[in-house]
Amino acid sequence: MTDTAHAHAAPDLKAIQALAAPDMAAMDVLIRRRLASDVVLVNQIAEYIIGAGGKRLRPMLLLLAAGALGDEQGKGVGADAHQLAAVVEFIHTSTLLHDDVVDESDLRRGRKTANAVWGNAASVLVGDFLYSRSFQLMVELERMDVQKILADTTNTIAEGEVLQLLHVRNPETDEAAYLRVIERKTAILFAAATRLGALLAGADAATQQALHDYGLALGYAFQIADDVLDYASDAATMGKNLGDDLAEGKMTLPLIHAMACGDAATRAELRRIVEDGDLDGMPTVLAAIARADSLAYSRARASDYAAAAEAALAALPANACTDALRGLARYSVSRDH
Repeated sequence: MTDTAHAHAAPDLKAIQALAAPDMAAMDVLIRRRLASDVVLVNQIAEYIIGAGGKRLRPMLLLLAAGALGDEQGKGVGADAHQLAAVVEFIHTSTLLHDDVVDESDLRRGRKTANAVWGNAASVLVGDFLYSRSFQLMVELERMDVQKILADTTNTIAEGEVLQLLHVRNPETDEAAYLRVIERKTAILFAAATRLGALLAGADAATQQALHDYGLALGYAFQIADDVLDYASDAATMGKNLGDDLAEGKMTLPLIHAMACGDAATRAELRRIVEDGDLDGMPTVLAAIARADSLAYSRARASDYAAAAEAALAALPANACTDALRGLARYSVSRDH
């Protein structure tokens, strides 16, 4: 391998996290400070969710995008970037709280969801607190361009959640409808994070758009890969139960593809399983997915989006943060949890 080729090798996730660690730590300090409420239950639930860890991918994307485009003086990754990264994390966390209630989930990342511990009402209300706290943080920056991106993004996410609800236990859901839900529910926040990083670094409109395109494609890749894992993993690895999506009536790509490829009898049986949310039908579903090679198809679609994400970075300056963004595109489709 030549030196130049080696310089552009994708770093692994641990290396990427290490690169972002100082800025992520600064964001964490801000999160802890700004979570505080004099209502004890708010503190308990917020701390429980934020303290759960997770990969913190969305705020990390904002910080890496700002770093990739910042100049030598470090413009891009300053206090404003830390604050906006916290905003993105708060928005994401509030959507998790609401999602788990809507999905009636009792497990996330291998431990009980907030609604399983404190009940639905408390989870929804603390989700609202986190949403509105994110807007307080955002407004403090006094940047209308930032506010517009985040206002549009949060509205789109809400639309995506309603859209997903319309597709629950709906065997008619096709690949196009599935992708529309992913765009609004997942990809749009990735895109906002990377676009905001570019904006803070003072990038021009074309570069901001390129970072938006990167984030959007990465979000698609990440979610499709996630949906593959639901049919190809186990609770110990994944932190949730195999077949959770099926139990919740979610039509994800492996199942949509298996249905599209199946014969009439297979389609009828899958339709019944989806409409009934019948977990006993899991072996039938897995067999149909295997027959149609639907996991390979879904992985290939995720890889296409990951490649598109990498391609969107073509005009970025060569530096460690740009390499890290490339690495995350590759990681999104190679992970096992």
